[in-house]
Parts: sequence; structure tokens; C-alpha cells
Amino acid sequence: MTGPDYEFEKAALEGGAFFVAGVDEVGRGPLCGPVTAAAVILDPENIPDGLNDSKKMTAKKRDALFHVILSSAICCIAHASVEEIDEINILRASHLAMERAISRLSTKADHALIDGNMIPKGLTIPAQSIVKGDGRSVSIAAASIIAKVERDRIMGKLATEFPGYGWEKNAGYGTKQHLDALGRLGVTPHHRRSFKPIHNILYQGK
Repeated sequence: MTGPDYEFEKAALEGGAFFVAGVDEVGRGPLCGPVTAAAVILDPENIPDGLNDSKKMTAKKRDALFHVILSSAICCIAHASVEEIDEINILRASHLAMERAISRLSTKADHALIDGNMIPKGLTIPAQSIVKGDGRSVSIAAASIIAKVERDRIMGKLATEFPGYGWEKNAGYGTKQHLDALGRLGVTPHHRRSFKPIHNILYQGK
């Protein structure tokens, strides 16, 4: 199985696009914290080596590539907050984060490659959804790395304010340590109240 390549981008450029952004989000599954998206327009003459699905990399490799991507490509990171997740649901919030990342790029993209099987409704440019895109398109792979490193850092900072939940290791996912800590320490302002385990804790006995 080979890694991601530049074929989707090439096809879009041959179809008349000038700037193709790969887009991915991280953080749909965790019980707390924002959902984070990144949009990345790679320089076709300067594509970093080793781009792949961020989940297939060590933290050290992701961190190294994070800096290489930021210095060689046009990137934007955006978030949807816990409040927005609870208000409009996690799928819509993850799309909102993607829309924000695309719209705030310093160079306007005119085509987007979106990881997954859905195109966010609020997009104003042509887009293509690519299932498992972070393993197929180098631009989406780059976006997955940027979003993952950024969100992990956010959760690491929040872990120092709210110790005991293990967010520096579990990034807010519902691990045993996290669930045990919820039972002991309770729900924080950063927990997603619309997610079942949190909802159940808040409303048990009511």
C-alpha cells in the first residue's frame, strides 16, 4: 500500500483550479475540547517528504512535519468550540471548523479536497470529498498533521489547568483514565454536554 500522492490536486489544477486546499479535521470523537480543522495549500514544487495520515505517525514525526508544512505551504487552522458542538452537533461543528479554515487562508483556495464522505454545506468553492483522504492526498495528509498537532497541544495546555483526566495523553477521548476521573472529579467546562457519557453524568438522578 503506497502513501498519499498529488494526483487529486493535479486533476483539480488541470480542471482549471489555481490553488487547491486539502482539508481535514481532528477531534470528532473526544468527550471534551474543541474540534480542530486545517486547510493546507501545498507548493507543488516543494512538497514535504513523509506526508501521510497523521494517525499512522509517531508524535515526534508529526511535530517535525508540522514545522516543515507551516514553513513550506499556505496553512490555516480553525476550531469550533465546545459550546458550538453542543449547540449544532459534532458533525456540523466539524464542518464549520473546516469552512472557517478554508475561508481564512491567506491565499484564497478555489478548490477544496475534503477528507471524508461529505462536503460542508457552507463551502463557497468547488470541492471533492475523498474517503480516507488523509492516506490518499498529500494535501489532506498535511492538513491532518497540522490539525492533530494543534489540537493535541490545546489538550495538553488544558490538562495543566484540569489535571487528573489524562488529556495530555488521551487528547480528551473516553479512555478508562478519563472516565474514572469524570466519576471522581466531575465534569469540567470543557466537556461536551451533548455527548452521552457527559450527559448521563450530569442528568443521572434527575
